[in-house]
Amino acid sequence: MPEPMAGSSVSGFVEDSVTKETLIGATVLVKGTKLGAYTNKRGFFSISNVPPGKQTLTVTSIGYEKRELEVIIKEDEPLKLRIQMSMSALSSRDVVVEASRDDEKRQINISKVNVPMEQIQQMRIGGEADIFRALQMLPGVLTSSQISSGLFIRGGSPDQNLVLLDGMTVYNPSHLFGFISAFNTDAVKDVELLKGGFPAEFGGRMSAVLNVTQKDGNRDHVEGLVGLGLISSRASVQGPLGNGSFFLGGRRTYLDLIVGLIPDDPENPLPDFNFYDVNAKITQDLGPNDKLSMSGFLTRDALSYTQQGLDFSIGIGNKAGALQWSHVFGDDLFSIVTFSASTYDNGFDGNNAGFIIDVGNAITDYSAKVNLEWFANDRLTVKTGYEGTLYNFTYEQNFSGSRNPQSSDAVFNLNVWDNIHSVYGSMNYLITDEISFQAGLRGNYWTTSKHVTVDPRLALRVQVTDGIAIKGAWGIFHQYLRLASNPDFTFFDTWLPTDRTVPPGRSDHYVLAVETQPWDGVMFSVDAYYKTLHNINELNQTQTRAREVGSVFYIGAGTAYGVEFFLQQKVGKLTGWVGYALGWVEGRFDSVNFGRPFRPKFDRRHDFKATALYKLNERWDIGATFVFQTGQSYTGATSRYQGTLPGFETGRGIIVPSQRWGLRLPSSHQLNLNVNYNTTLFDLPFTIFLDIYNVYSRRDIWFRFYDLNEQIPEVTDVRLLPILPTISFEIKF
Repeated sequence: MPEPMAGSSVSGFVEDSVTKETLIGATVLVKGTKLGAYTNKRGFFSISNVPPGKQTLTVTSIGYEKRELEVIIKEDEPLKLRIQMSMSALSSRDVVVEASRDDEKRQINISKVNVPMEQIQQMRIGGEADIFRALQMLPGVLTSSQISSGLFIRGGSPDQNLVLLDGMTVYNPSHLFGFISAFNTDAVKDVELLKGGFPAEFGGRMSAVLNVTQKDGNRDHVEGLVGLGLISSRASVQGPLGNGSFFLGGRRTYLDLIVGLIPDDPENPLPDFNFYDVNAKITQDLGPNDKLSMSGFLTRDALSYTQQGLDFSIGIGNKAGALQWSHVFGDDLFSIVTFSASTYDNGFDGNNAGFIIDVGNAITDYSAKVNLEWFANDRLTVKTGYEGTLYNFTYEQNFSGSRNPQSSDAVFNLNVWDNIHSVYGSMNYLITDEISFQAGLRGNYWTTSKHVTVDPRLALRVQVTDGIAIKGAWGIFHQYLRLASNPDFTFFDTWLPTDRTVPPGRSDHYVLAVETQPWDGVMFSVDAYYKTLHNINELNQTQTRAREVGSVFYIGAGTAYGVEFFLQQKVGKLTGWVGYALGWVEGRFDSVNFGRPFRPKFDRRHDFKATALYKLNERWDIGATFVFQTGQSYTGATSRYQGTLPGFETGRGIIVPSQRWGLRLPSSHQLNLNVNYNTTLFDLPFTIFLDIYNVYSRRDIWFRFYDLNEQIPEVTDVRLLPILPTISFEIKF
């Protein structure tokens, strides 16, 4: 019998037919076979062992018309393509994406969520679309309050999340002291959230990964956008540049300008506050197989206040830049080399009746990463890489009361350099048509503390029936960076390394999930998780003269476990999702709460969320979000006893605190609505956004404090915002 002819490979890029922006997550299938692939973060795909002869490729991507193209496959002659996709004439929410279950079998994607940018643009607060607000609507993702953008994911604190922007680490991705995120949605192409069990290519954090990709820019023509909202205004421009494209966007608040117009009141002065952020990116093709990208990210928040002898200012900011080179070796090997630098700094400068206080700190990293992706055949994909990061930690403290202090315990300067080296390898193997397996290993070496850690990762997917899949994952995750954050001054975060006085943090993830697609465009999943937390930290607020990391924190352990239900409608005029999470978080510290277990602030038993987006027609869009959550825990007071200090005739008494985080606020719930009207202004696309925050004006409790000046101490509830309607505008050119 004659031997069957050898197959060949088909590889290339999938891009937008107009802007030439590469598309992430597009599906490319060989019709009539089980062969297929999906595009990576650079829009690249590779399919091995395609039979010779005439073949039809089917290409789909959310928001684009399905495309079929015929190709001729020649024996042992790789075929390279650049496939262009046309956006649907309808809204992307009306496009049914025929995702192949054969291709999905190759992607385990446990606890992974991609929220389309169109849906993110619909979730606004104060007229601002916000990535973190959209992610907070997912089950298992919590916040400290309704006006916070911090992400507490499956029992992990925000510092346990790895936040990446084009490969750059972002240490404080928020503005307005956590009210909104620092990511301008106009500049973002893709948002990927890994809530747990993430693969070996990611490391350095214990909880989750948020991987954000910026837009490259329009390669065909220049276009721009200007938006005016309640909180800030924004503008962006993009277009062709040389053999590639550019993107430049920025936002700025005008709260300080408004305050400047208000007459001064020496008795009750208003604080002067402003923030801004800038996103920039240049992409150039160096040849058919090489692309170079340069990305930049800059944010700044500044607050100043002056009143009769009291004068203080606060500054917070991020600066980051990255150079990325992607290269295609042949038809089945793809590489990305990234050089990046990122700095987060904050500072407090105060003068109270001549007594000077200065505090400032910063973390800077310089990183080099090499990532290789090998599409070995139609069943095996291998990833490997190296990451080296040099850190600089600085901290300056002056509590002496003088601008030029003498050496004392009130003056402290820290300048520490450290670096970490990591290598990883992982494989994704399709064992049978129904079973896929992922195994990975990551090794880390921290030079100063001499810690060596090994992080194994495993994941499995079994296609039980054509519409039901069971997934499981296990992994070990280490973290070397620690965040010292005083709950009374959450704006002042200090990042510290792990030194010889404390071991690195560690978390073990166990995840089991069931996923089904009952019909096209609808997905339902149930995720159960269990996490053990070791060597986690709680700030020691009684320590004022710490000279080593072990003195700054209490070190303890904890657990987090729960189950999440998620129902998502992806297509049609009505899209959105409903999610519910039932979860428990527990901490245990020998020096906290007398060693007894406690439920931390982000322990919320019940978490129900729903979001709906409805497209009436080409002009009108309506959206709504609803949240119900168990109240957060807090440390309150149980009683007070009267006492006086020696030499004083009277005293205010002493509050007897409750068990640490031993009390709980009432449950909270909120409904938000938004309406978009699309029209034209001077023949340019123009959109009016009407948002109603907290529709039925339920003012949930933010926090409680106790007034000791009264004979019977009064408890005061500080409540969140009432109903807040806002209007904003956007024009494109």
